Amino acid sequence: MAFTITVNGRRRAVESAADTPLLWVLRDELDLKGTKFGCGMSFCGACTVHLDGVPTRSCITPLSRVGEASVVTIEGIGDTEVGKKVKAAWLALDVMQCGYCQSGQVMTATALLARTPKPTDGDIDAAMSGNLCRCATYTRIRAAIKQAAGLPADDSREV
Repeated sequence: MAFTITVNGRRRAVESAADTPLLWVLRDELDLKGTKFGCGMSFCGACTVHLDGVPTRSCITPLSRVGEASVVTIEGIGDTEVGKKVKAAWLALDVMQCGYCQSGQVMTATALLARTPKPTDGDIDAAMSGNLCRCATYTRIRAAIKQAAGLPADDSREV
């Protein structure tokens, strides 16, 4: 079946079954390999993309659900001001270890900061709780989110 979807600001024609997970359309048809397959059941967050700015697990999102929504992947997130800040903080703090989960982490962190520019530790915990990291870089992830938000790493604004 033919679909036209908007990915990273470009309209793209794809030929897939309506129930094909968006993850496979991105990786296999559009050659956008930054979005990773982790668990295939929406538990790990490695496949997170944005649909109209909302972090979405692409491994369980059928192509037919995309409709007119705008899809942003890790390849396009740096085109936004918040995405630039998050990516810069990730690099500055050397967050990545193996790196496999990090595209999903960056996508989720960017969505958090887009809606909550100065998050508390509780906000960060709630937003990032569904993103798993086998290398346990959670402390660096939190520090990078705070840096991208312009907050001190030892921020204790928790209420």
